[in-house]
Amino acid sequence: MKSLVGLSLLASAVFLLAPPLPEAPTGFDSKSNGLVDDPTHAADQARFEETEAISDGLGPLYNAQSCRECHQNPTSGGSSQVNELRAGHRGADGKFQDPEISIARGTEIIKGRSLVNDRAICPNGAFPSAEIQERVPDTEKIRTFRVSLNLLGDGFVEAVADQTFVDLAKEQCKKNHNKICGQVLYVPVVEAPGQTAVGRFGWKDQQASLLSFSADAYLNEMGVTSRLQPDEVTNLCNTASEPNDRPGPDGLSDIDHFARFMRASQAPARDAQVAQTSKARLGAELFDKVGCDICHVQTLTTAPVGTKINGGTFTIPPALGDKQFHPYGDFLLHDVGTGDGIVQSMTEHYGKNIYKFTWRNLALPEFHNTANKIRTAPLWGVRLHLRLMHDGASLTLLDAILRHGGEAAHVTEKFEKLKPAEKEALMEFLRSL
Repeated sequence: MKSLVGLSLLASAVFLLAPPLPEAPTGFDSKSNGLVDDPTHAADQARFEETEAISDGLGPLYNAQSCRECHQNPTSGGSSQVNELRAGHRGADGKFQDPEISIARGTEIIKGRSLVNDRAICPNGAFPSAEIQERVPDTEKIRTFRVSLNLLGDGFVEAVADQTFVDLAKEQCKKNHNKICGQVLYVPVVEAPGQTAVGRFGWKDQQASLLSFSADAYLNEMGVTSRLQPDEVTNLCNTASEPNDRPGPDGLSDIDHFARFMRASQAPARDAQVAQTSKARLGAELFDKVGCDICHVQTLTTAPVGTKINGGTFTIPPALGDKQFHPYGDFLLHDVGTGDGIVQSMTEHYGKNIYKFTWRNLALPEFHNTANKIRTAPLWGVRLHLRLMHDGASLTLLDAILRHGGEAAHVTEKFEKLKPAEKEALMEFLRSL
């Protein structure tokens, strides 16, 4: 009979010999990652790029006319220079409150959302005297912009198990003696009433599911209602029947095509030529040495094939399951001194029916704790981003690094102590991502 020690050593050897998980496909060629065939992916991309008209349900208040308008660099699904405006104020209790924005000459007040839309469909030929343009009232002293996020590779992010983020946050806090502690936020999965999951999409981690994310953006950025977000922000100037987004001959609505497009997208690829240089390789070592990798985690792995996520509404397929990918981000919320004080509105992101259900693991105080926190910006593809940080106010990589305070203050201090040549090597590493 083998000893327990022998069995333990054997098990350890087997573990050490286990091959690494396959790499997630990368690239900017608009090809599918294998979730669907390329023609299907191209058709979904066409939906993603489609320009919405008033007859399609555009508006009445909106920011863009297509998904691609905000997610297009260097190809559909990437980031862009487009930003959105948010506002609000602190109430007598010191907590964030959504703005109250008067439209239609004061006859209607828009409430329950921090987003302020830049565009409106009225006045127009059918409604020549309707005035519904939003403007930030002087009372709303909290104001910020948020740049559009990269969506490429988000199918792999969605396929990461909730427990992976929970464990990452605990280990992060433990290893760094409570100096850096990412917050895990459980958010509603709109397509699974009553179910929640760990948020990972949006600057405030307000969505866990790409389908929920699609419906959120379709309503709040384009004003198009769907089965998950059926209520218009305002009914003024509205002539399209509700919900605007209806199933096509294939049984899928636009939000289904958007979600499938993101799930099938390849992850952002590195600049292989720069990454192979000795300078960039040194920069990678320094990136870890000063502690940037604590939040900008290099590698994450997806859950096993067949795992049910999003409240049981989506099963991880072979194209997404059992993969490793390299986002250089932890997808957790942190206070790095750049927070804008805004708390995401529940009705804005999950619909007016949210309070009709009891949501598992939903803790409203946790949402209020996010006021000055922002999701770690994943650095994959950062070489293609001109405007950095959540507000786009940092225009160089050095600017962005030096803005890191709060939880990251001691990491920034370590960076500043590097020799000039070492700082440049670290920058070269970032230019390879």
